[in-house]
Amino acid sequence: MVEALVEALVERSNRLGAEPRNTNYAGGNTSAKGVGSDPVTGSEVDLLWVKGSGGDLGTLTEKGLAVLRLDRLRALVDVYPGVEREDEMVAAFDYCLHGKGGAAPSIDTAMHGLVDAAHVDHLHPDAGIAFATAADGEALTKACFGDRVVWVPWRRPGFQLGLDIAAVHREHPAAIGVILGGHGITAWGATSDECEANSLEIIERAQRYLDEHGRADPFGGQVVAPAEDRRTWAAELAPVLRGLASTDRPQVGHFTDSDVVLEFVGSARLAELAALGTSCPDHFLRTKVRPLVLDLPPTAPLDETIARLRELHEAYRADYRAYYERHADAASPPMRGADPAIVLLPGVGMFSFGKDKQTARVAGEFYVNAINVMRGAESVSSYRPIEEREKFRIEYWELEEAKLRRQPPPKPLAARVAFVTGGGSGIGRAIARRLAAEGACVVVADRDGAAAAEVAAELGSADVAVPVTVDVTSASALTGAFRAAVLAFGGVDLVVNNAGLSVSKPLAETTEADWDLQHDVMAKGSFLVAKQAAKVMRAQGMGGDLIYIASKNSVVAGPNNVAYGAAKADQAHQVRLLAAELGGDGIRVNGINPDGVVRGSGIFAGGWGAQRAAVYGVPEEELGQFYAQRTLLKREVLPEHVAAAVFALTGGDLSLTTGLHIPVDAGVAAAFLR
Repeated sequence: MVEALVEALVERSNRLGAEPRNTNYAGGNTSAKGVGSDPVTGSEVDLLWVKGSGGDLGTLTEKGLAVLRLDRLRALVDVYPGVEREDEMVAAFDYCLHGKGGAAPSIDTAMHGLVDAAHVDHLHPDAGIAFATAADGEALTKACFGDRVVWVPWRRPGFQLGLDIAAVHREHPAAIGVILGGHGITAWGATSDECEANSLEIIERAQRYLDEHGRADPFGGQVVAPAEDRRTWAAELAPVLRGLASTDRPQVGHFTDSDVVLEFVGSARLAELAALGTSCPDHFLRTKVRPLVLDLPPTAPLDETIARLRELHEAYRADYRAYYERHADAASPPMRGADPAIVLLPGVGMFSFGKDKQTARVAGEFYVNAINVMRGAESVSSYRPIEEREKFRIEYWELEEAKLRRQPPPKPLAARVAFVTGGGSGIGRAIARRLAAEGACVVVADRDGAAAAEVAAELGSADVAVPVTVDVTSASALTGAFRAAVLAFGGVDLVVNNAGLSVSKPLAETTEADWDLQHDVMAKGSFLVAKQAAKVMRAQGMGGDLIYIASKNSVVAGPNNVAYGAAKADQAHQVRLLAAELGGDGIRVNGINPDGVVRGSGIFAGGWGAQRAAVYGVPEEELGQFYAQRTLLKREVLPEHVAAAVFALTGGDLSLTTGLHIPVDAGVAAAFLR
């Protein structure tokens, strides 16, 4: 019985959460009440299963549910100290947990437990929030729903709101739910199916009312048309914006130019409506109280646009500090950061920023929700979000601060964006894997697009890694590849020059074409990659790392290896030259000199192994051990060892190191650097 009830709750949650029109990512919660068994006495006990704090309905599993005893939860009513101290009740939820309790209970637990219905849904649908944020939302609710849905004025989520909604349920037996002013909707039902049907009825009727009664152009018409070259324009501005948004702490970016966004950012009422900010707590906790809005079209000169963005950013930070100081008191948490999370660009689109790619992407999705809410509210009334003071009370709520403190510490490369050439195989693949494992967003760049895509997919979703197909010998191709990188993640911080090939021939047999190919890929290619990387990093103003995968052969002469050795020597000296040139921008340039990386190496698998084995007179399958035996440590070097050196240089412990070459060769005395 319990298993069926929980399974039905999870399935209902997943269905509701999978549809964006029903609720936003990680927004809302669902619950079910039933009878379980006391783990100590075996006696029956009334229980509440409710989505825990921080979970997402669309991906909810049983592990994401908090399980509480209803008798204890409802007994809290008798000790409730009043709205001024309602936050104390959240800590009391822990003493109501059943057994091990499951996930941490959320602030909305009281709403679900105190409403005397077997099943409850609390959701944040755009149509419902449009009613909730309309200036005459109460009258609109009555006109749309009659007595079937009741208006509840804005109240911050918490124990008192749970009491309010419980009273509505008691006093309006014909009602299936409520519109929560400034916030969202709550529905209930005697069965899971009935509860879900009631939630969907509220959402669908609200949307139908907006469609049938709303004005056609609530944003006042389009005054800035979408630019045909907007993605090129966005790529130019992305690193600048990311640097500005990272003034207080590093951020990752996300770009959106969907039709919904382009309509809003090009509208006559953009500045007016954007200044009002978002309303639903889930929205502004991620989008901040309001966005930064550029007041220039994409036809303005680039230098003028960048200068204006810097002015607007400075004004935004001053405005945000003033907002904090207006409302903060002695008990308020410190200001978390004054940079914008959302930047709106007329004719171009929207950039959103966060501590990682998922957070940045979700912030953008929330602002799209906010645009839909504004459209709906303005079409039938006027948009009136909750007051600024209430926004501050939630943004700097001690309960939200406690939630932030519970988050795990960031990984060493969190909020850093890596660009790895030759990332589709061998050493490049190992480097991409290690950087992603340490928290970086990774752009896997390779001339073999299928290989790059395979590695990127292996690393995770597009929030973790994206592939780009690029030939490093082409300046125009690299321009496109870095453009794709900054549109994916906002910028680039850590670039690994790894793409390579090898031609192993005696001088007499090395052709001019061999020489040109070797140098085009490794010497010229590294130069072109470094040039693009430096441009992005300088625009960001956040420093950065440029790593060259050179070779022992850059310092040691070997037989039948003139083209490869000379190209590697070129790369090695680029490290020194660029370390000297880019240090003033905070960009560190270092190199790694591997040797004998046979297993897992794309170069060795591509024919280099057979050529070198022939030179040394050993079977190709024994080449790795041959190289190992000539080292001081007598160990074979693997791609993972090179990847470890990349992380050592970029993970933070060597932050004052530049111009260095690290040997990863198991000890080749002839290659000791002097």
